[in-house]
Amino acid sequence: MIRISGDCVEVSGPMTMAGARALLAEGEAALATDVSAFDLKAVTETDSSSLAVVFGWTRAAMAAGKSLRVLNPPQSLLSLAAVYGVADLLPQG
Repeated sequence: MIRISGDCVEVSGPMTMAGARALLAEGEAALATDVSAFDLKAVTETDSSSLAVVFGWTRAAMAAGKSLRVLNPPQSLLSLAAVYGVADLLPQG
């Protein structure tokens, strides 16, 4: 689930394959506003699709000429990024 709070998108619940398409679309839509950060502190579960969603948001932000920060990434997301060798690509802020 996504909720916009000022310039931050607060993501809660699972970031898994079941909801990845919706999360990607909602995040991309949020980027049309003044959003510059995604806060993942309330994410309860991740799988490899969560990386695809975060990188999709990053690509959408870049296409819009924005920089994007990911705040409070769950340890499970960071672990997945390390396993896949993409930890340095996560836009952490």
